[in-house]
Amino acid sequence: MQRLEGMRVLVFVEDTYEDLELWYPKLRLAEEGAEVVTAGPEARKVYVGKHTYPCRSDASFYDLQERDFQGLVIPGGFAPDKLRRIPKVLDLTRQFMAAGKLVAHICHGGWIPASAEIVAGFRMTSTPGIKDDLVHAGATWVDEPLVVDRNMVSSRKPDDLPWFLQGCLQVLERKL
Repeated sequence: MQRLEGMRVLVFVEDTYEDLELWYPKLRLAEEGAEVVTAGPEARKVYVGKHTYPCRSDASFYDLQERDFQGLVIPGGFAPDKLRRIPKVLDLTRQFMAAGKLVAHICHGGWIPASAEIVAGFRMTSTPGIKDDLVHAGATWVDEPLVVDRNMVSSRKPDDLPWFLQGCLQVLERKL
């Protein structure tokens, strides 16, 4: 039996996502048995990463509900800056947090939880470029490859992906 069999994980996608930060978690979580659903503003649209790798969304996040998933992964790149302006993205992110489910973000992905106003009182990391945004939103920022604080998992950059996925698995396995 695979570690995450029967679990569903939502991954946000939009143009200019960080290619590795979407694909490594998507493939690694699927390898552990999770159904990974990529969702952007439009269903079945091809979104292009910063390094031009394509990702066809499985669904539109407008059609999804938190209750159908056990976790949320937010890749970095410049996509989070676009997505954090969309009320549905912020609502979904808040709902995952309120339900105590995995909310994982890497690099610039932390912009979405900051804009959703759910980082106050959490210890977290990110790319140094958004450190001030997280601190101003009430987080305690640290420069570490992985931070797990309750149900929130954060990492700084693509090089941290192995640790990031260990943190994601740790939180998701608590839900089994």
